Amino acid sequence: MAETTTRADIWVWSVRFYKTRSMATAACKAGHVKVNGERAKPAQVVRAGDEIRVQTDREHVVEVRGILTKRVGAPIAQAAYLDKTPALPPRVEQPSSVLRERGAGRPTKRERRELERLRGRD
Repeated sequence: MAETTTRADIWVWSVRFYKTRSMATAACKAGHVKVNGERAKPAQVVRAGDEIRVQTDREHVVEVRGILTKRVGAPIAQAAYLDKTPALPPRVEQPSSVLRERGAGRPTKRERRELERLRGRD
């Protein structure tokens, strides 16, 4: 018989948003996991069709497609949800770093100040 519900902390751990179950539980307690827009307690029920927002290095928005209660391989885990996370904004190009000729020695104090000014660290 297939599972129809599971706990929020178990689901986000089993689809590999968090490395350990205790990290997933702590994230739920800290408010980093939201189910259908509401802060999720670790034992909150998750069903297929729910929208889950997970804050890790950035916010992930996913729709639950399948219920998992054990940690599985990455391809199976990715099949258990539909990723609705917005794309990252394009990277802003930064000026290239200032290069010194090889063997020029250590920069003088004046040269260090000029380098810092060029890098924008006044």
